[in-house]
Amino acid sequence: MTNRFLAFFLLIGLLVGALSAQAAANPDAVLGVWKNGEGTGMIQIFKKGDKYYGRLVWLKVANTPEGKPRTDVNNPDESKRNVLLKGLENMRDFTYKGDNKWEDGKIYDPKNGNDYSCEMTLVDPNTLEVRGFIGVSLFGRTDVWKRQVKK
Repeated sequence: MTNRFLAFFLLIGLLVGALSAQAAANPDAVLGVWKNGEGTGMIQIFKKGDKYYGRLVWLKVANTPEGKPRTDVNNPDESKRNVLLKGLENMRDFTYKGDNKWEDGKIYDPKNGNDYSCEMTLVDPNTLEVRGFIGVSLFGRTDVWKRQVKK
């Protein structure tokens, strides 16, 4: 009888451990395609090494009024103003910090040509809060992105 109780509690312990491991945060949970809060673009978040990056993969207005693909016309570096926006890597160097947070990254805003410090928080499997800021996170703006496609 004692062996049965011991086996039962061992089995319960293993099940609880397995469920806890599944519930633990997944550093790659952020991978996939996300639509920004304005609905004007989609960004694919991907991984290189142990860092996370993002690139523009869809634009609501993909072409200029002349019918040409939009380029990075607001880039402060004149040599980069002919780079296509579609495919532009505009997020870089994010590190997973636990608790569904990725920090120490940078985000480039092609609308104004500025680079900002950035952090991301996965609120639920399909909602990502992206906060761009200058200096400290207190002085910034948060945009809520919605998942379109999982990695």
